[in-house]
Amino acid sequence: MVIFRALGPFQAVSGDQLLDLGGQRQQAVLARLLVAGGRAIPVSTLIDELWPGAPPAQALSTIQGYVSRLRRALEPGRAPREEAGILVSAPPGYALRAGIERVDAWHFESLVKRDGDDLEEITRRLDTALALWRGPALAEFADLPWAQAESLRLDELRLIAVERRADAAVRLGKTAALIPDLEAHASGYPLREEAWRLLAVALYRSGRQADALGALRRARHVLRDELGLDLGPTLQRLEQDILAQASHLDASPAATVTVRPAAPGTALRVVVADDQALVRTGLRVVLDSEPELELVAEAENGEQAIAAVRLARPDVVLMDIQMPRLDGLAAARRILAGEDPPKVIMMTTFGTDDNLYSALRAGVSGFVLKTSPPEQLIAAIRAAVAGDALIDPAVTTHLIAAFAGRQDPAAPAGLSDPEIDLVRLVARGFTNRQIAVTLAVPEQAVAEEVNRLLKRLELLDRAQLVVLAYESGLVSPGS
Repeated sequence: MVIFRALGPFQAVSGDQLLDLGGQRQQAVLARLLVAGGRAIPVSTLIDELWPGAPPAQALSTIQGYVSRLRRALEPGRAPREEAGILVSAPPGYALRAGIERVDAWHFESLVKRDGDDLEEITRRLDTALALWRGPALAEFADLPWAQAESLRLDELRLIAVERRADAAVRLGKTAALIPDLEAHASGYPLREEAWRLLAVALYRSGRQADALGALRRARHVLRDELGLDLGPTLQRLEQDILAQASHLDASPAATVTVRPAAPGTALRVVVADDQALVRTGLRVVLDSEPELELVAEAENGEQAIAAVRLARPDVVLMDIQMPRLDGLAAARRILAGEDPPKVIMMTTFGTDDNLYSALRAGVSGFVLKTSPPEQLIAAIRAAVAGDALIDPAVTTHLIAAFAGRQDPAAPAGLSDPEIDLVRLVARGFTNRQIAVTLAVPEQAVAEEVNRLLKRLELLDRAQLVVLAYESGLVSPGS
């Protein structure tokens, strides 16, 4: 049985023997197939991604030679004409066939994304997941864009796992032994507000109120020095609660949510998460008036929103960007990191929404104003489920203004003029139907072209295409 390791030095191991995978370029073929998660990769893609911009004249035969030698290393006992069982042919390319637990990166991701509410089980599972790491992922291939992107993705999952494990331990009351690790985590990743929240709560519950406030002061200094920002709303509320010695800080019971019984039919299931009862009531009225929408749960904070998603399995989550305990952005990231996540639509009031840009980059499926008319809200839900995310035009105007001072913006390389026009229309909040009317083309053609652009630009969602347009200056204030 061959075990593949990518969370550290890239290796393939059979028993106690480290297999000879050849030179770095040959190893890169296997690493690229591992990153694909078992999906087939065309040979043409392998060539483009192993030699970005300048493939050799004999690239095809070189790839075939690499694959042949890798097969001999991985399956030395295979007969000459016997079909390969690990590095298999999958026309027009190749694929890696292995069980999830035989590839450390696959196993790690499955453990992190697994659902569960038992805090002890969460702690044990994430301990197992984090123990798979032996060093930086795919570091040998850091000069290749696909490896850089996968390394960043895996490292973000690792940080999420560290914080989830710490959160479970804090809620179980295991704070004293956790503090040194949380100190190291917050110092190593000082821009992660969740790291500071966990450290401050652990210190407070260990009887170190002054140290908890000191940790939040350090967080404030870092954010101001690095980004020119104050603490986010979650840390500000935590600081106030520590000063007031709020009773809810003494214990952290598991979030409780009420899930409505499932109604018959095929209605879209919606969870509403907002800390204001008046807002939840208004949204309940709007959703109950639409037969094809079903409100299945409500939450008052980010932790409850995550629990509601696990229990209710909704299609869409309407999430306030600012909430206590765990803010909407952090909750959205954790929800979207799960397996087969629902669509997340953020709600904002433009009070102090410093997280607006971060939420779009996290892959949310839309933004609406809380003051939007009901039809705008309903349209956003329908668009999100259809993969045609809706960004409220007022939100786009707000976000465009944040990029007004960017110097020398440049459109993404290789985009044609029609593609740039399409990106601009998406960035202005147009749906596929509105774009089709504007350009006098079929709506299906617009959908296919948008999806093609997302894949080509390696973006997770339509909302990230909007961010790309702002960053590159394709949309500007007043346009």
